[in-house]
Amino acid sequence: FSFRKLWAFTGPGFLMSIAYLDPGNIESDLQSGAVAGFKLLWVLMLATIIGLLLQRLAARLGVVTGLHLAEVCNRQYQKVPRIILWLMVELAIIGSDMQEVIGSAIAINLLSVGKVPLWGGVLITIADTFVFLFLDKYGLRKLEAFFGFLITIMALTFGYEYITVKPDQEKLLQGLFIPYCQNCGTAQLEQAVGIVGAVIMPHNMYLHSALVKSRQVNRANKREVREANKYFFIESCIALFVSFIINIFVVTVFAEAFFAKTNADVNAVCVNTSSPHSSLFPNNNQTLEVDIYKGGVVLGCYFGPAALYIWAIGILAAGQSSTMTGTYSGQFVMEGFLNLRWSRFARVLLTRSIAITPTLLVAIFQDVEHLTGMNDFLNVLMSLQLPFALIPVLTFTSLPGVMHDFANGL
Repeated sequence: FSFRKLWAFTGPGFLMSIAYLDPGNIESDLQSGAVAGFKLLWVLMLATIIGLLLQRLAARLGVVTGLHLAEVCNRQYQKVPRIILWLMVELAIIGSDMQEVIGSAIAINLLSVGKVPLWGGVLITIADTFVFLFLDKYGLRKLEAFFGFLITIMALTFGYEYITVKPDQEKLLQGLFIPYCQNCGTAQLEQAVGIVGAVIMPHNMYLHSALVKSRQVNRANKREVREANKYFFIESCIALFVSFIINIFVVTVFAEAFFAKTNADVNAVCVNTSSPHSSLFPNNNQTLEVDIYKGGVVLGCYFGPAALYIWAIGILAAGQSSTMTGTYSGQFVMEGFLNLRWSRFARVLLTRSIAITPTLLVAIFQDVEHLTGMNDFLNVLMSLQLPFALIPVLTFTSLPGVMHDFANGL
C-alpha cells in the first residue's frame, strides 16, 4: 500500500460522492429526521453501502475495459434498448439538475433575507454554466480540488448545526445498528423509500465509470489494473464515508430538535424570536412538516440567525457542486450512447435550459412549498430510473467477454 499512489488515484470518487450530497439528499435527510426521528438511520447506512458496491462495479468497468458504461451500452445493445436507456438516463440527469436549481435558489433566497425572490435565484443559477466552463479550462485536477473545497464547506456547515443541536448519541447508534422502525406508518415508509431514491443516483454510475478513465492505467498489465481497482475502491470508501457522515449530521439534527414537534410549538418560538418567517407555521396542533426552506427557518428560530445562514451556505455548496457533476454525466452519456460530441458549453446550456424552465414557472406562479415539494417528486423519479442503470452495470461487470479476468462472478 502506498499513500502516494492513493493520492494519485484520488479525485473521481469525491466527484462521484457529490451526488450523495445534493439538495435532494438533504431534503430527504431532514424530512426523515423530522418524520421518523433516529429510526431510519439504518436505511441511510444500508443505501450508502449498496451505493458503494454499485459504484465499485461502475469504476471497475471503466478501469478494466477503458470504456465508460454508456460506451459499453452502445457496443452491446441493439438500437431500441440503447435509445430507451439513453432517454431514461437523460430524464434522471434533468431531474437531478432541477433539484440542484431548486436548492441553490432557496439558499440564495435565505442568504439574501428574501430580497432575492425564488425566481431570481433560479435565474442566478444560470451562472453555474459559466463557473463550470471557467473551471473546466484549468484541468480535471483543479476541478477535483474545487469539489473537495465544496465538500469541506458542507462538512463544516452541517457539522456546526450538529454541534449546536447536540443529538442524543445513544439514539443515534440505535438508529444506525437496529434495523427496526417501531410505531412507524405510511409516512415513515415513504421516507425510507425516498432515502434510497435520493442516495443511489442512476446517472452516477455512468459518471464514475467515465471519471476513472482520467488516470493512466496500462490495461495490458493485470497487476496495474488490479492495483487501480484497489485504490479507486479505497478512495470511494473514504469519499462515501465522508458523505455518509454529512448526511447523518442533517438527519440527527432534525431528529433531535424537531421530531414530533407541532406547528404551534415552532410558531411560538419563532414569534418569541421576532422571526419574519413565523407566518410559515400556522398556530395549530398539526405535526410539523419541514423542507429545505422551512428547515433553515426553523433552525434560525431555535438556534439563532447564524444557524439559518450557515444552513443556507451548506445548501448552496450542495447545489453548486452537484450541478457540475450532473453536467459531466450528461456529457459522457450523450457521447457514449449517441456518439455526439457537443461542446461542453452547448451541453450545459441545453440541460440547464430544460431543468430551469419548469422550475422557473413554479417559482414565479407558485410558492416555496410547491417548489420544495418538487424535490419529493424528483426523488421518486430517481427511484424509478434506478433499474435502467443497475441492469447494465450488473450485467456487463459479470460478463467474462467484457471484463475478461475481472468479471465479478455474480
